[in-house]
Amino acid sequence: MDDINKQDKTELARNLRPAGAYLDDLSGFADLLGTIRQAENAAKEMLDETAPAAPAAPAAEQAEATAATEPSLEELLEKLDTLVGLENIKQSVKSLINYVKIRTLREENGLPNPPLSLHMVFTGNPGTGKTTVARILSELYKAIGVLSKGQLIEVDRSGLVAGFVGQTAIKTSEAVTSALGGILFIDEAYSLAPDAGMVNDFGRESIETLLKLMEDHRNDLIIIVAGYSEPMERFITSNPGLESRFNRYFIFEDYNSDELLAIFNSMCSKSEYILTDDAEEYAREHFRVIYETRDENFGNARHVRNFFENIVSVHSDRISALDGHTREDLTTVICEDLEQAAAL
Repeated sequence: MDDINKQDKTELARNLRPAGAYLDDLSGFADLLGTIRQAENAAKEMLDETAPAAPAAPAAEQAEATAATEPSLEELLEKLDTLVGLENIKQSVKSLINYVKIRTLREENGLPNPPLSLHMVFTGNPGTGKTTVARILSELYKAIGVLSKGQLIEVDRSGLVAGFVGQTAIKTSEAVTSALGGILFIDEAYSLAPDAGMVNDFGRESIETLLKLMEDHRNDLIIIVAGYSEPMERFITSNPGLESRFNRYFIFEDYNSDELLAIFNSMCSKSEYILTDDAEEYAREHFRVIYETRDENFGNARHVRNFFENIVSVHSDRISALDGHTREDLTTVICEDLEQAAAL
């Protein structure tokens, strides 16, 4: 054993070079480092391959975990009730949910049900909560078993119509496929209906494709078409197939001034901004004026959102100009902030 150790030491000493010699041969040093790294990687791969795999959670446990994260029917109805305004929409949604639940009970008891179409038309100006309600509806239908997944897919004309013959059907089919098990929400759907005299518009091809796919997937797909009231009426009457499939209308009215103020106050509260008394009074008057002078371009909650974001920007500029600031400075919104934001 001693002889072997002496031989090893002699061989090692023979191969050793002065420390400076290694610096003179950088390429050899790089090769050595490369070899070491390759060895480390190989060892890591061997450990990964031989390490026992983490046990997969049983399917039942995975299903229970998923169910635990999904909101219940009661929670979703409460979420609907917390929306500002929309009282007619809330009642319509609840009535529709009750209707579907009773249909299910009748089926379970061997009773016949009349044909049912759950496709819907949402009409109203922008910013009236159409997309928000559609998203809650998708979750509600999932909760009561009407839809298998409950996702909401939002598209407009650009997401359905292509620029060449034959491509629109493919593009529309892809959008429908992504929505299977949930709701396909088509905003400004009236843009799919060609104007009189437009023979080569591909919107017609998208409509025909939608009608076929609605029938093919009638048990696990709901389509909501949305837009301004008058254009949507023309859209539905432009094709007999649309009239027969879309027979449920939800009319989204403009928010009144008190509701606009409530939406604004909710945004401030969520972001922990506090209005002074005169700022609160200015906001009340601001929303009264814009409601009473609104036109067809009135943005409803979108206007509130834009106004709020402008206030935050003005407030930030004002506080940044201070030599020092307190927590109260960071949270307090004054009347001048609103006045400047309204002028933007």
